[in-house]
Amino acid sequence: MTNWRSSIILTAYVVIFLTGLPANLLALRAFVGPELLCALTGFGFYSSIYCSTWLLAGISIERYLGVAFPVQYKLSRKPVYGVIAAVVAWVMSFGHCTIVIIGQYLNSTQQTANTNGITCYENFTETQLSVVLPVRLELCLFLFFVPMVITIFCYWRFVWIMLTQPHVGAQRRRRAVGLAVVTLLNFLVCFGPYNISHLVGYYTKKSPPWRVEAVVFSSLNASLDPLLFYFSSSAVRRAFGKGLQILRHQGSSLLGRKGRETAEGASGDRGVSQAEGAPSSDFTTD
Repeated sequence: MTNWRSSIILTAYVVIFLTGLPANLLALRAFVGPELLCALTGFGFYSSIYCSTWLLAGISIERYLGVAFPVQYKLSRKPVYGVIAAVVAWVMSFGHCTIVIIGQYLNSTQQTANTNGITCYENFTETQLSVVLPVRLELCLFLFFVPMVITIFCYWRFVWIMLTQPHVGAQRRRRAVGLAVVTLLNFLVCFGPYNISHLVGYYTKKSPPWRVEAVVFSSLNASLDPLLFYFSSSAVRRAFGKGLQILRHQGSSLLGRKGRETAEGASGDRGVSQAEGAPSSDFTTD
């Protein structure tokens, strides 16, 4: 059951990231293509950010409940609860991020023409900004700061319990700390700059010029997710351990083969040198 759940969560992360990848790649350049595709790729990318924040919060809640209330948690734990939580996170993020599509088309006839192509979800008119900026503020507060506060509280309690329990081994304690650190890096480094741009934009009544660079930081989430799954899933750790064993075995075999070839070459060289000088013991005669 654990393997099944881990596979489902991992697949969800990969699909969510790949859905928004085109928008991430086009973040630093004008979009040359249909305006509808520009809006849809932007919708997929920004939705993936806020899906990730609430899924990370859900993982932190599960970890905290598992160590704080182990008996009650095991008795009430059902896989369907995780599925429901994931669906709720997707609905919230997809519903809120429809502003990407709405903002792209709202009063778009007043937008300044761009000879190089369409600029996705940027260069808004005053009418568009009056709608986009308040929604961005709501996204920042409800889909970033709220799950981040929940995650920080849950992992603070989770790590404190793991470190203060005498029967918990050192390896489990290190995994607990690693899981908390990687999750916090996800929020602060990957999603933090982008959401801070929402606060700055709402205060200044315009999109900050560094917002595009802040969006690119969110792609680091794809690099931290494997670490997150390593610390949180025993199935992933076993698979990683087996992979290392295979690589170590192949490396040892390769080094052993090269060592034998080197030894054979060296013995051959010694035989030749002995034949040229004094006869070796293999060729002595009575």
